[in-house]
Amino acid sequence: MTKRERIQDRINMAAGREPVELVLENCKIVNVFNHKIMEGNIAIDSGKIIGIGNYTGKETLDMKGRYIAPGLIDSHEHLESAMVTPAQMARVVVPRGTTTIIADPHEIANVCGLKGIEFMMDSANNVPLNVFFMLPSCVPATEFETSGAKLLAEDLSKLIKQTNVLGLGELMDFPGVISGRSDIIDKILIAQDKIIDGHGPVIKGKELNAYMISGVKTDHECSTLEEMEERLDRGMYIAIREGSAARNLKTLIQGVHENNARRMTLCTDDKSPEDILKEGHIDFSVRKAISLGIDPITAIQMATINTAECYHLRDIGGIAPGYDADLIVLDDLKNFNVLEVFKKGVKVAEEGKALFKVSESDTSDVVNTVNMKSVSKDDLQIKLNNDVVRVISVLPFSLVTESNIRKVNLDANGHFEKHRFLDIVKLAVVERHKSTGNIGLGLVENFKIQNGAIATTIGHDSHNMIVIGDNDEDMLTAIAEVRRLEGGIAVVHNKKVDSLQLRIGGLMSDQPMEFVAKRLEELLNIAHHELQVNPKIDPFMTLSFLALPVIPDIKLTDKGLFDVLDFKFVDVEVNE
Repeated sequence: MTKRERIQDRINMAAGREPVELVLENCKIVNVFNHKIMEGNIAIDSGKIIGIGNYTGKETLDMKGRYIAPGLIDSHEHLESAMVTPAQMARVVVPRGTTTIIADPHEIANVCGLKGIEFMMDSANNVPLNVFFMLPSCVPATEFETSGAKLLAEDLSKLIKQTNVLGLGELMDFPGVISGRSDIIDKILIAQDKIIDGHGPVIKGKELNAYMISGVKTDHECSTLEEMEERLDRGMYIAIREGSAARNLKTLIQGVHENNARRMTLCTDDKSPEDILKEGHIDFSVRKAISLGIDPITAIQMATINTAECYHLRDIGGIAPGYDADLIVLDDLKNFNVLEVFKKGVKVAEEGKALFKVSESDTSDVVNTVNMKSVSKDDLQIKLNNDVVRVISVLPFSLVTESNIRKVNLDANGHFEKHRFLDIVKLAVVERHKSTGNIGLGLVENFKIQNGAIATTIGHDSHNMIVIGDNDEDMLTAIAEVRRLEGGIAVVHNKKVDSLQLRIGGLMSDQPMEFVAKRLEELLNIAHHELQVNPKIDPFMTLSFLALPVIPDIKLTDKGLFDVLDFKFVDVEVNE
């Protein structure tokens, strides 16, 4: 059928002259355009909504007065944080009502470059989930760490014109943007006709203006109402994040009102597999927003049409003629329980279960990514001339850390020594891509680990190996186990080792999410109960972000301790 014939055919069906494939009868339709509930029937053919009204269908389904809303959209997500492939992710989140994800694959890109991005695109094919991609703008994330790949504008230009690529991913190196660094400008130029995502915590005033003039349209890093308000004043879309390590919805939802709600979207950014299975995905964000006083239709707008309009996705986000028939069926708008999911008019999930199977893509280009020199006890020693040091202070439910000055114990050789009554432990970031031998060392408080260690190859965003522990022997054991696994998470407690293998880029498993979540739950239980890790943090997610030198105040990379506010390396030792 030609395009002309297809249009004519749809006109005839919409006018009622020809029958459609499917009619959903007796619907309460959530109209995100005019903020109303409409009662009626929805006519669907070839994946498109043909019309709303009385139609003849080859098949009819009685929806029994239940609510029908557009499929949910995650406006910003790193799929790798779910620790499973995009195909396995689809099997879990589609039954929860997510039919579209805006993905930034910069985690695997920092490990495997373009081959990592292409693997994610490949894995997202042939599942009933739209996965649109924002090309990673920061590979490496900064010049202050060692990543597994480097992507320049000329590399990204090979993918920018693909129909499933919406633009340039979050510009995390905001000082580089504000200073007008030429390599970043080159990347901005290739995305001039598309969307550019922001990542600009703490910047304000003229610096915010300079950041936005580059073309940035969104920000998901707001953690305060003041930050959100200033960005709204300048016309940004705000992606309200409710992930695992960062949960900003409760705070930011207080600033949502009738006059600005249509500039809000919902995102998970980074959400662990156990939280997805336990809480939900974007459906959880919608439920939480409603429970905090947001009108249900407004919350649904934030999860659907707002994101579609932000990213210029003309065919999704609403229920109207010409839109894709991506629909969710709800029992009521307050509890927001997703009963059924339709993707392009085909029922793909019911009662929380996927009605489709997934197959995995070839992983040969994204495995065997742990390439590092051996680490000895001497490599983990922090030599100090005095006992006054900078420590990274972990905050509950936040990616932000604080830089604090503390006094610590030294051994006879002037090395840091863990004091049994002080909650200060050692942190190391070991370069694992190019076998450089780089090891960054620092000190952490409020993690509260005792009698053991945790190591992982998930270390945002360059994903070097990161290890924390209260003694060197257990730290070395954890490092050795992750090397043996060719990537993953290792927990050492009482000389016993438990682990989870993540061979795909050292970030993801090819197993189902339920398997990964069960193993993570076991490791989490060990961390919290055997190692006495702070119960107010997710130890694995929190640990992974302690290496991210673009979120304040202080972080650790393979090159050393980094002050994010001053954007420079600092010594562990404080010279008075």
